[in-house]
Amino acid sequence: MTLRRLATFLKTESASGVVLMIAAVLALLWANSPAAPLYDTILATKLAVTAGGVGLDKPLILWINDGLMAIFFLLVGLEIKREVLEGELSSPAKAMLPGIAALGGMAVPALVYCLFAQAEPGALQGWAIPAATDIAFALGVLALLGNRVPGSLRVFLLALAIMDDLGAIVIIAVFYSHGLVPMALGLAAASAVGLWLLNRAGVRSLTPYLLLGLVLWVCVLKSGIHATVAGVVLAFAIPLRVKDADGKRAEDAPLYCLEHALHPWVAFLIMPVFALANAGVPLDGITPASLLEPVPLGIALGLFVGKQVGVFLAVWIAVHIGVVERPARASWSQVYGVAVLTGIGFTMSLFIGTLAFADPQHAVAVRLGVLTGSLASALVGYGLLYAAGTGRARAAARAT
Repeated sequence: MTLRRLATFLKTESASGVVLMIAAVLALLWANSPAAPLYDTILATKLAVTAGGVGLDKPLILWINDGLMAIFFLLVGLEIKREVLEGELSSPAKAMLPGIAALGGMAVPALVYCLFAQAEPGALQGWAIPAATDIAFALGVLALLGNRVPGSLRVFLLALAIMDDLGAIVIIAVFYSHGLVPMALGLAAASAVGLWLLNRAGVRSLTPYLLLGLVLWVCVLKSGIHATVAGVVLAFAIPLRVKDADGKRAEDAPLYCLEHALHPWVAFLIMPVFALANAGVPLDGITPASLLEPVPLGIALGLFVGKQVGVFLAVWIAVHIGVVERPARASWSQVYGVAVLTGIGFTMSLFIGTLAFADPQHAVAVRLGVLTGSLASALVGYGLLYAAGTGRARAAARAT
């Protein structure tokens, strides 16, 4: 990833974090206002797309979670592919530090959640909810700190969050797929092979990829595997390393073009719409004791405690045994502050929560835990990084 492209990416993600925050606040206000019934009615409104008696008929909330989020995962897949082929994950040396941090940051929160959630029957299926990091929110908090945080930590957080997203994709495909339908699964596999053949044939036009990707999405949706996986499969088929007629590397590769086109739509429309649809928590009847129930407590502590412990401990051990080096110009207190920020789960955690618990009984508990853990991580992480940045600046001033 070039420095200019990285700067543009970080700027967009940071701005998206602010928009996400506004959408989440609006959802909370709407769900607790006299217009709350309208909120529920809109999300439950049925929308149908049919052709020749065959089609899809789903409430709006599922069009958002299955449809719009598939586009979100398409963008995530494009980013992962680009980073693996030529970016911050393109070599073992580059991928080692964020990879180790991501593993620790997924395993420990899951263990923390299970420790508390085991007290409630059926609650363990939500073990992956606190394992994800919301890249837009986390980078948005970093943006507020300006030059108090070295650039190496921003790149580290970006790469870690991308590795987190990759882990979330695997988790969704393996653990949250139910009732597989062989016919639809076979058609989905045929569509994936078709995408691969387009890539191998050197097709550069995005149109055939997107049309076949739409077929793939419908087949995956009907197959029992979550539809968002289709977005990732499509992303991995989009060509990146293409050459012009003279044999030189093309700068307008299809992957770059699609990623550039999707980024603002995902950042400023799809993710805020998802937040607006999924962050509305009715607070009637919720007391401080509600936070101590197994599911919300496990999620909140998984995000706030499990994430920071898992990420920081993994990095500290890896650095001290000589496997990796600490991010350049970053103190241990700053690394710890970033580890705390990884507990901002929000979008991905809410999404995994909708997959883990289909029953309305757990919906409020999931949202309450995610919002509490994410908010605590954002506030504490910001405070730690602000203090660490101020301390380093004063030390540098005294030294001069």
